[in-house]
Amino acid sequence: MSFKDKLLSSYIALEDYLEFDSPLHDVRNNAIKIFEEKGFPTKKEEAWKYTSLNTLLKPDYSIYSNKERNVELKNVRKYFLHEIDTYKLVFVDGVYNSFLSETTHDSLDVCLMSAALNKSKYKPVIEAYFNKAAKSDSLTALNTAFTKEGAYIHIPAHKEVEKPIEIINFSTGNEAAIFLQPRNLIVVGENAHVQIIERHQSLSSNEVLTNSVTEIFAEKRAYVDYYKIQNDEATASLIDNTYISQQRDTVCRVHTFAFGGKLVRNNLNFFQKGENCDSTLKGITILEGKQHTDHNTLVHHIAPNCESHQDYKGLFAEASTGVFNGKIIVEKDAQKIDAFQQNNNILIDDKATINAKPQLEIFADDVKCSHGCTIGQFDEDALFYLRSRGIGLKESRALLMYAFANTVLESVKIPELKVRINKLIANKIGVSLGFEL
Repeated sequence: MSFKDKLLSSYIALEDYLEFDSPLHDVRNNAIKIFEEKGFPTKKEEAWKYTSLNTLLKPDYSIYSNKERNVELKNVRKYFLHEIDTYKLVFVDGVYNSFLSETTHDSLDVCLMSAALNKSKYKPVIEAYFNKAAKSDSLTALNTAFTKEGAYIHIPAHKEVEKPIEIINFSTGNEAAIFLQPRNLIVVGENAHVQIIERHQSLSSNEVLTNSVTEIFAEKRAYVDYYKIQNDEATASLIDNTYISQQRDTVCRVHTFAFGGKLVRNNLNFFQKGENCDSTLKGITILEGKQHTDHNTLVHHIAPNCESHQDYKGLFAEASTGVFNGKIIVEKDAQKIDAFQQNNNILIDDKATINAKPQLEIFADDVKCSHGCTIGQFDEDALFYLRSRGIGLKESRALLMYAFANTVLESVKIPELKVRINKLIANKIGVSLGFEL
């Protein structure tokens, strides 16, 4: 039985446990039909031209894990931003872990998707927002059909959340291979502010494939600062689908730090639906071995007088592969747009590969749009200069890597997170420089 057939059979069994009068019942059924029709994406599709899922679909994944999920804090504390106080939503093999979490209903909701789907007091928000930003591609539809658990975050109007929120998904390795599908819904009310950190982390060398979907809704004048930390095991793969809907005068920022994992695909989509929106998409990718990371971004300018800024840096060693496919769409009525996109890559070794494809679709005539892409190697003159000052080759390369990544790192707004990312970069390139950017 193929993995697709296994999933379709599992959905039939899942239906027995779903409420037929639920407003989501039709949404789920329509979603599974989309997945049944389209199946998993292949390299024949333009958007997946450089990324194949074939090897990921071969293991016999457990779709529901019934085994014990005990995780001790001392074994996972290093994955939390423990230097500061945070709200925490922690899931272990797809199941909420109350011991490791810190939720709240005090003037805001930081709680569970399962509660939001089943309790009547959340019904107005679910009906107004759930699956309203997500596209109907096959992997998002698959997640929608099986939506069961994840983060539910609702920030009411004029509320500035006093501390960051962490969303962490652990996989224990209790199953030989497991398939996880977290679903996050984040609604940020008018003039509200929030910072969120998301991480997926395997705790073993067993195979794990995660198909995650996050919908973020920013109402008028809202501020959203979102960070994705991807530094997983060599047997863990992630397909991350994020959809951000912005109303007028909003600021939404997403930083993606892709340092590890077998195969990572980031589908990051911004929809600017009101005037004076500001969207920022930044990322640093550092890969080695046979790691593969694919950044697929979309900024859809629908309203006038908006800005978007994309800045992605990639460092690729050994036989690793990087992909950057960035699209900007400017609709006819979206005049006075300022859209910037930059993708810079360094191939450290001869066997490393980068495929870059920036795209602009402009239907307005009064816009300022630019995009640039570079692929190269280390500047030999700069290396020679550093080495002539008594700095070793490894340290010289590390200095150049840090300088290369600085435009992304300097815009991290949480100081403790910035320190943590500096350490992750140092560990990844195997050098401790004794300073922070």
